Amino acid sequence: MILQGDKDQTPRIQGPGGATLDELFRRAGVQSSSAIALIDPPNRETFTDGAPRRLTYAQADRAISALATKLSRLGLQADTVVAIQLPNTVEMIITLLAVLRAGMIAAPMPLLWRQHDLKAALSSVGAKAIVTMAHVGAIEQANIAMQVAGDLFPVRFICGFGDNLPDGVVPLDDVFVAEQPSNAPRPIRAGNAADHVAVVTFDVTPDGLVAAARSHSQLMAGGSAVFLEAGAARNANILSAIPVSSFAGLAASLLPWLLEGGTLSLHHGIDPFTFAEQCRAHAGGMIVLPGPVLTPFSNAGYFTGINTTLLAVWRSPEQLANAASWRGECTLVDLSSFGEVGLIAAHRTADGLPADIPLGAIGARHIAGAGIEAMRGKHGTLALRGAMVPAHAFPPGAEFGPGATLTPDDAGFVDTGFTCRLDTAAQSLTVTGPPGGITAIGGYRFLAAEIEAQVATVDPAATLLSLPGGLLAQHLAGSAPDTARVHAGLLANGANPLIAGAFRRRSGARAA
Repeated sequence: MILQGDKDQTPRIQGPGGATLDELFRRAGVQSSSAIALIDPPNRETFTDGAPRRLTYAQADRAISALATKLSRLGLQADTVVAIQLPNTVEMIITLLAVLRAGMIAAPMPLLWRQHDLKAALSSVGAKAIVTMAHVGAIEQANIAMQVAGDLFPVRFICGFGDNLPDGVVPLDDVFVAEQPSNAPRPIRAGNAADHVAVVTFDVTPDGLVAAARSHSQLMAGGSAVFLEAGAARNANILSAIPVSSFAGLAASLLPWLLEGGTLSLHHGIDPFTFAEQCRAHAGGMIVLPGPVLTPFSNAGYFTGINTTLLAVWRSPEQLANAASWRGECTLVDLSSFGEVGLIAAHRTADGLPADIPLGAIGARHIAGAGIEAMRGKHGTLALRGAMVPAHAFPPGAEFGPGATLTPDDAGFVDTGFTCRLDTAAQSLTVTGPPGGITAIGGYRFLAAEIEAQVATVDPAATLLSLPGGLLAQHLAGSAPDTARVHAGLLANGANPLIAGAFRRRSGARAA
């Protein structure tokens, strides 16, 4: 896709092109090599090793090439799946782009995933390497990766950033001290390089865990839809509290940054105090944040006096229908994320209310290829098709196996599982509920039957309930004769902390 600057400095994207994500980054770096490309969270030292980094495009380019070279010298081949589990720091962006520069496939992992989820996901895609951090908070992420590798034969290498890495982990911090660009390999591709799979993300559906693979072109389509709806300008700044471990995070943060060629500031958390300080220091551009925190943060004055566009990401889009009318100073764009199937970005209406989803084609402004099409299926659920929607199951041939896949129907639609209501007069759709059998907590999705089974393996007498309400869409509440034992047992079995946390003793609870 070709960017052109107009008189109003709003870029236009003309037609589907052949640019890869790495080529977009290189293009931005050539235009402004000394400009700041990436900024770490200012409170980085409170949750992981190292002082906050500020990298120019030239420095980021050297780090990307150095890491791409390092991965290739391990013997990893083109199209190898490399898992990445890192906090929302500079390392995450550098690593993802380095994997792509080396011609491999990046598989960003949610940070709260532990052994149980990691093994299920990585075994399904045949990952051969994991890039992680020594620790994030009190959690020793590198040790978790080592345990996963011990159980999965295909995983041959564990690479890590940070201090005091376990024996056997390949250290990576030296990529940031490279003074000259490395001769990173440039794999020869048959056909259009942008049509090759670039990133695999993971979703939980009523049928189980699925891998969603996207090419550079498909990622570009999703990012362009966001970029254009937000009316982003060239060289604008982006502050993002959404990690790139999902399609929504990639399309809302990474792709607009690559298309703009400005500065991407990262926030890990959410830490309200730190985020408020970052918002006050932010000028112009866009702030990307979870939709559920929009109203409380606005009421707290985070966005007062800031000339910016807010991009509110709704991982549970059924919440958006009941969102408060927006009366803030900033322009507001809602991004409804339907798992890993696709997303829809839309400005708030003139009265500040969320916009309904048009039935049929939803064309992003200024480009035909960035649009998406929505319909209501025969089961009353929302289905999507378009340039950003996964076109094939992954790995190739998975659609013929016993596992769940995101496979389009004969018309190219993929069912999101979200229930929706059709307004025939307005020819619009409103999302009314999440997929059946799914528990959604703060952007994480769980198969209800599976987490109940995890609890039962620790204590058959324990019960787990999914309750609606709150900023996180739902929350879990656990009950057991010995909740502390269940909590410890779940953590020992590698369960997600959100599941184990349902059995954590609440503050103020009295002993029996």
